[in-house]
Amino acid sequence: MCGIAGWVNWQQSLVGYIDVMRKMTETLAHRGPDEMNVKAFGKALLGHQRLAVIDLEGGRQPMQRTIGDRTYTLVYNGELYNTAALRKTLENRGYTFETTSDTEVLLAAYIEWQEACPTHLNGIFAFAVWCEEEESLFICRDRMGVKPLFYTERENEILFASEIKTLLKHPTIKPQVDLQGLKGLLSIGPSRIPGTTVFKNIIELKPAHYLKITPNEKKLVRYWDVSYHSHPHEEQETVEQVRTLLQTAIERQLVSDVPLCTFLSGGLDSSFITAVAAEQYRSNGKVLHTYSVDFEESDKFFQKNDFQVSQDAYWIQLMRDRFQTEHHEIILTQEAMVEALLEAMQLKDYPSMADIDSSLLLFCREMKKDFTVALSGECADELFGGYPWFFANTNYFPWIRSIKERDALLNNGWRDKLNLGGFLQETYDAAIAEVPDLYDKSKEGKERGELFYLNNMFFMQTLLERKDRMSMGASLEVRVPFADHELVEYVWNIPWDMKTAGGHEKGILRKAAEGLLPEEIVWRKKNPYPKTYHPAYTKAVQTLLAECLADSSSILYELFDHEQLQQLLATGGASFQKPWFGQLMAGPQLLAYFVQLHHWFKNYNVELV
Repeated sequence: MCGIAGWVNWQQSLVGYIDVMRKMTETLAHRGPDEMNVKAFGKALLGHQRLAVIDLEGGRQPMQRTIGDRTYTLVYNGELYNTAALRKTLENRGYTFETTSDTEVLLAAYIEWQEACPTHLNGIFAFAVWCEEEESLFICRDRMGVKPLFYTERENEILFASEIKTLLKHPTIKPQVDLQGLKGLLSIGPSRIPGTTVFKNIIELKPAHYLKITPNEKKLVRYWDVSYHSHPHEEQETVEQVRTLLQTAIERQLVSDVPLCTFLSGGLDSSFITAVAAEQYRSNGKVLHTYSVDFEESDKFFQKNDFQVSQDAYWIQLMRDRFQTEHHEIILTQEAMVEALLEAMQLKDYPSMADIDSSLLLFCREMKKDFTVALSGECADELFGGYPWFFANTNYFPWIRSIKERDALLNNGWRDKLNLGGFLQETYDAAIAEVPDLYDKSKEGKERGELFYLNNMFFMQTLLERKDRMSMGASLEVRVPFADHELVEYVWNIPWDMKTAGGHEKGILRKAAEGLLPEEIVWRKKNPYPKTYHPAYTKAVQTLLAECLADSSSILYELFDHEQLQQLLATGGASFQKPWFGQLMAGPQLLAYFVQLHHWFKNYNVELV
């Protein structure tokens, strides 16, 4: 994986601004510490920070190729999993290759297929291609949104980058937040409305979209979407298809020229990935390394609840015994997580999931000491229906059950100005309007189809963004086999009663895992990513929040009711009785979120406009 940046101005040469692009690109050093290159191409500047994974010597960027009288230049962040097949197809069309890198194959694929190029790709990617003779820029993002890309447009020019901080490094782009951005932050945060950011005039290129700009034309196109249709198979054939598609996705994502490992929690998703990877490693005479995370004294302070029903150690041991992996348990201290809170916020460029983020950052740093690539189980719950809210009928975003409580925290002036409840309803209605035509027209089928779509467009994007920023903050490439678009296309239309085969959430995936995983893991109740319950952590974030509230200029006093802030502080967050977001952001996690919010305004010099 890597970080990319670019600046194109159709009215003037940018050669004299290469130092600006260099400073912008340097903000992405954590994404690609192996090599940095910035080059000028007349009216375009392109920057690249490289994390070398495939063809360590031959994949340098920006990469150029000339065909006829056209020269194309590529910067690319991601990984192609069908590189070999693409190379063969392109060789049959007359292309030759000097390296084994997927970068060279991607550039040839764009030259050959132009705007149709993304439909030929299997992988995770965000890339840009500049053609100087045509003065054309093409930027594109993978189907599921695993790799990020942001941009800002001004008269006759565009700037783009893998992360928002890179754009903010440009001397004329200001960290401004308008009313819409603030509404989004406080109503649906830490998720985002697709295609937007909290910052004014900084736009997210949506998943499965490309943007092509020439001096005479601008096209923003969605090149892929799920479609709703009847499912063609009975249950047993569906089980076999799911198993085959998932195994294929995992196996092609094991290709790497650097050391590779897997996340392993002992849950269904990470265990399926680990099992397939371990068997392939064993057949090649190698041992797979696996990693899990926990917190100091978790045995003493763990609190069982409806969402987190058990700790992971027992289940991990079952996998270790079955597949003989070399397992590494990472134990995090409360102090380390507190210290990493602000760094996690800076990696996201806005307040997010507090220590749910900072613990992942520290976890990835430990993995990076010995590995450069890891496989993880994100997207399985969104795809197969693993969350509790799939079993309830709702007409709102079910991972945001706290809108009334959020609204009540605001001071009176901002409560009236922001109208969070109204904004959330408008956002929900607009999202529902984008749902493709549903095959199942029944009331229940319609509601569930809409819920799956919303989960993929909102909640899953939040988790993918978290995994990308925290892992790349540690210079660790994380691959997500459950986001394979061929698997997604098949699973999307499996009927609900089949997805919940046997009356279990993700029942069809569980059946696909039978015979591969230990039975206890196949039928283990879903458990989310772990969080700390240690009172020392609560005390530490209380201290941090008290320091923020000691600053009379804090944005917290501008936005929120003073008495309620003090009550939150005194109760360790317990006075806010619902999770702020999802299932885990409650109590001390909410206090940590407010700490991030305070420092975000300070450190980024955020201006409300």
